[in-house]
Amino acid sequence: MTIHSATLWPDRRTLWRWHFFAGLFCLPFVAFLSLTGSVYLFKPQIDDWIDWRYDHLPTVQSPSPKRDVQAALSAVPQGTFLAYELPRTSQSAARILVSRSDGEAVRVYVDRNTHTILKTVLEESRFERLFFRLHGQLLLGNVGSVIMEMVASWTIVLIVTGVLLWWPRQQRGLAGIVYPRLGTKGRTRWRDLHAVTGVWTSVFLVLFLVSGLPWSFVWGHALQSVENTFGRLTSVKDWEIGAVPAAAVIAGHAVGQSQKQPATGSMDMPGMDMPTISTSFPEGDLLNSLNTVVQTASTLSLPAPVIITPSGSLWAVRSDTQNRPLRESVTVTPDGHVVKQETFAEKGIIDRIIGYGVAAHEGQLFGKMNQAINFLVAVGLLMMSCAATVLWLKRKPVGSLGAPPTLPSQKYGMVGMMTLVILGLLLPELGAAVLVLVLANRMFARLGPT
Repeated sequence: MTIHSATLWPDRRTLWRWHFFAGLFCLPFVAFLSLTGSVYLFKPQIDDWIDWRYDHLPTVQSPSPKRDVQAALSAVPQGTFLAYELPRTSQSAARILVSRSDGEAVRVYVDRNTHTILKTVLEESRFERLFFRLHGQLLLGNVGSVIMEMVASWTIVLIVTGVLLWWPRQQRGLAGIVYPRLGTKGRTRWRDLHAVTGVWTSVFLVLFLVSGLPWSFVWGHALQSVENTFGRLTSVKDWEIGAVPAAAVIAGHAVGQSQKQPATGSMDMPGMDMPTISTSFPEGDLLNSLNTVVQTASTLSLPAPVIITPSGSLWAVRSDTQNRPLRESVTVTPDGHVVKQETFAEKGIIDRIIGYGVAAHEGQLFGKMNQAINFLVAVGLLMMSCAATVLWLKRKPVGSLGAPPTLPSQKYGMVGMMTLVILGLLLPELGAAVLVLVLANRMFARLGPT
């Protein structure tokens, strides 16, 4: 039995309506993500510029990390020690991470020659954390994470429908398909800027969206639940799921939420145990051993930044480099002996896939070339969003939304329905939204004229 192609594929009007409404919702966010992502992309360079003066101090003569920590604790009343960041050069200030009594993490810059305080700043107020939360959570905590996850889900629908609308149909030549016809005027030029640029950037955009999903609140916790139910798909999760306080990230508890919830936009996952942040101050011999542990950490040649944190009666030394495949974690005894070393290659397969994806997403997997490619993609996405807005404004009648009208002959097609079902299963928020739309459509149909 032969299946007619009209029953397989959705018709153009159906694709257009889905593309229009998905774009109306997503494109403002896509433009916002392109702008904030372009800034965060150059985080290493911006961080170096912000901290330039603290990395060009007089060369340290007699370093004492223990005294640096004591000085940092004296600058934060009732503070508890979180971590010591290994100085990158002999001219770098010590960076001490301290937890305040309210659970907020404070970064204290200490002159390693005089052990005087140079600067204190809340970790959540630093450029890195501010733009991270702006880009992924709209500064709204888990509420913002859920919103951005919904945007990511519908952006995938936008990409699928956009590619199908772009697909050449009885069109000769490459103009308007592979490259835009910039020599033309009016709607054709804007259409090409939107469609051609959108197709070229769609592959990268899908990779960005997929690599960002493990960080989102709903999808990230769903992945964690699957891992806990069906076996060790991942080893030690070192990415943040939803809104995680900086203190938890520093202490190495980046998954889930601490028991102290953010004041804004907090959201609990029912039935989910939240990890407690350990900020206990290493007393006695353990703190006295910090100088020895720092000396050992300096010989390991781990990629910066290197974070040293107390771990029970031992010390944990780990690389927090954005190029995640280069990360290592080392356990050191108080007398400076390495007892355990974990590399990226030892992590679970899902951990490694996510690690490569996040490193590429942040433009750190293969150096400045990665940054350049991501920046070009962000510019392309911004151009595509602007062209779509111009097309909409040119087309829509005054006082109307300008949505493509529905027709009785519209077809979803078997392929279209199956694609929507699969995406709905893989993306829970998209599935829930589509279900609501279907129910609302049927309700309005029954309430309408017969």
